[in-house]
Amino acid sequence: MKAIRFHEYGDADVLRLEDAPMPVPGPGEVLIKVHATSVNPVDCAIRAGYLRAVREFPLPMTLGWDVSGTIAALGEGVTAWKVGDEVYGHPSLSSGGTYAEFVAVPATVCARKPSSIDHNHAAAIPLVALTAWQALFEHAQLTAGQTVLIQRGAGGVGSYAIQFAKAKGARVIATASARNLDYLRQLGAEEAIDYNAVRFEDVVSNVDAVIEGMAGEVRERSWKTLKPGGILIALTGAPPTDAMAAERGFPQKTIWVHPDQAQLATIAGLVDSGKLQTTVEAIVPLAEAARAHRMVESGHTRGKVVLRVA
Repeated sequence: MKAIRFHEYGDADVLRLEDAPMPVPGPGEVLIKVHATSVNPVDCAIRAGYLRAVREFPLPMTLGWDVSGTIAALGEGVTAWKVGDEVYGHPSLSSGGTYAEFVAVPATVCARKPSSIDHNHAAAIPLVALTAWQALFEHAQLTAGQTVLIQRGAGGVGSYAIQFAKAKGARVIATASARNLDYLRQLGAEEAIDYNAVRFEDVVSNVDAVIEGMAGEVRERSWKTLKPGGILIALTGAPPTDAMAAERGFPQKTIWVHPDQAQLATIAGLVDSGKLQTTVEAIVPLAEAARAHRMVESGHTRGKVVLRVA
């Protein structure tokens, strides 16, 4: 089969379309014929070697932790699926990457693909939607009537976080560049802030939770917006050691998304009921994965960049 792999860490040009071994589903696994996958910032970080201090990945490596496709074969003991079922899912980092024509994954990381959208749009959902869901409801424990500040609201995680929080009955404040302010409001944000024109901490205060994936200065400034008892959920960066957090008594969690079949099924239901919008910035052929990586690394995409496989 064909897959995008890299043999050394580096910029997007290290990505190559080449022959790779055909995966075989083991016990409890399914083999998926991949129709589409998507590019996430973590893919770019792993490819560049930024996560080597946390985890070494064997090379050559195939990236990708979103998949939408059709089940092509069943491993021993799999009874919940049949060949030909359309599924989408988020494999864990220990599974084979999805920038490939086929991938073998545990059957439990898949859910039925939303029937109202195509594979390209379904592939944009799993990792970012699960991240947003888990950040808001597992970690921040957001409830109706609370206020949440979502940094980079036009990105993949941010766009879903706005919609999930709004559906929960929370008040949503989100930041983005000027061109995306109307988009944030369309998703459900009551207040949309241009981070290039306004220092958000000067106009935002007393929020119950902050969801942010930028670290650095943005994280330091985000502490100032929290109310007593609030929480900051970090999607990237080092574990909580921040002196300001200790001084103010604000908890911080740096989270890693985990596969969850039940959550994916719930999210698919929201899509099919028309309550959840999926935004795809671009659909790029698998062979042009390097171009897709450069788009994501620009930091200016709206929603997701999808790789079309079949």
